[in-house]
Amino acid sequence: MQVTSPVRPPLVTGGKTVSDVTQDISRHVENKPTKLWIMAFTLSVITLCYGSYCLWTTWYKGIGMWGLNKTIGWAWDITNFVWWVGIGHAGTLISAILLLFRQKWRTSINRAAEAMTIFAVICAASFIVAHMGRPWLAYWALPLPNAFGSLWVNFNSPLVWDVFAISTYFTVSLVFWYIGLVPDFATIRERATGVRRVAYGALSLGWDGSAKAWQRYEAVSLVLAGCSTPLVLSVHTIVSMDFATSVIPGWHATIFPPYFVAGAIFSGFAMVLTLMLITRVVFRLEDYITVEHMESMNKVIVLTGSIVGIAYLSEFFIAWYSHVPYESYTFINRAFGDDYWWAYWSMMTCNVISPQLFWFRTVRRSIAWTFLLSIVVNIGMWFERFVIIATSLSRDFIPSSWAYFSPTLYDIGDYLFTFGLFFTLFLLFAKFFPVVNMAEVKAIIKSSSAKKDTK
Repeated sequence: MQVTSPVRPPLVTGGKTVSDVTQDISRHVENKPTKLWIMAFTLSVITLCYGSYCLWTTWYKGIGMWGLNKTIGWAWDITNFVWWVGIGHAGTLISAILLLFRQKWRTSINRAAEAMTIFAVICAASFIVAHMGRPWLAYWALPLPNAFGSLWVNFNSPLVWDVFAISTYFTVSLVFWYIGLVPDFATIRERATGVRRVAYGALSLGWDGSAKAWQRYEAVSLVLAGCSTPLVLSVHTIVSMDFATSVIPGWHATIFPPYFVAGAIFSGFAMVLTLMLITRVVFRLEDYITVEHMESMNKVIVLTGSIVGIAYLSEFFIAWYSHVPYESYTFINRAFGDDYWWAYWSMMTCNVISPQLFWFRTVRRSIAWTFLLSIVVNIGMWFERFVIIATSLSRDFIPSSWAYFSPTLYDIGDYLFTFGLFFTLFLLFAKFFPVVNMAEVKAIIKSSSAKKDTK
């Protein structure tokens, strides 16, 4: 009996040719902004301005403007920092690891994911600077020669670990992102005139499309992918050590590094889905960002969401198995205490229960369900970071130090600042840069696109 394997669904639909790819993706760079883009950009700028006011007030008057108290010295600032770093992980995973594994479905989404990584890291870094108290002295966290004698950073400080991790991650991601843009800048250069031709000509670094140029491009991409792959594991591992190396019950756990990495990929893929589903509609890229891309990403969300769920259960088991009363109380208080039970069960519902809906193929391939659940996942991942930080600190070893954290308008405003900054940068990127990697889509179009109807 002859057995034939089913043909994989096309990654590019609509029977696109190489010329169609250039036209469709360059169109939104060359045309005037749409009304939807202008409305979204205006809203993001307004949010950025309000957040900038709150951030400036925080810097001017001090972090006493936040809702911190003598017990909870970390709250929304570190919660938002870890959340933004986690969101940035999907870009590196899609760009580096999936490139090394030759996964073709990454080609339509890697550009936006890489940009998202860079903007998310910038947002995360803003919280490092903000909670220093004296942001104008932020350079003291760098091991630079200075005029103060033999003064060096404290390498035992988690703050210094964060600075090294974020700066390395940002630098490698930025180079990877820009190198991938060079061939597309050259394509737009050839179509542009006047000042735009000069600008995109400078950005394209003299790209001529020769065989030697492509050979070096492929070699550099593989080298950068190899350098970036360890960052997927190392960056959030270092961030998790901010907590795991402490003696606070609920933090002092060896499970944190893999648990944080899985959660970062989980939230990062959800944010990529949110952005790409909006982008495909605003810029009419439904033939390039297809249901097949969406389904592949939803499968990753199911996997990483299940890992996160196992980590939650493992924490409870270890707390019980250790017979340490402080650990046991911390986790019981998280789930059933009077203060933060609502945050814990919001986290469990969003991160553990909701992704399981993707086991159903109809949900996994539904645009509406995917968009809704991608937002739900990121809400849940924010609550996860808040639960880890606030519940562990709210119950100190001494009952007289127990306290409850309530955010102020400046906590909320500083968080809104990062949202305004992120979406302002992303909208500018989506307007002036090709949001889909034209060169890589063209490379797969003959083998993975639907054929045009010749009748």
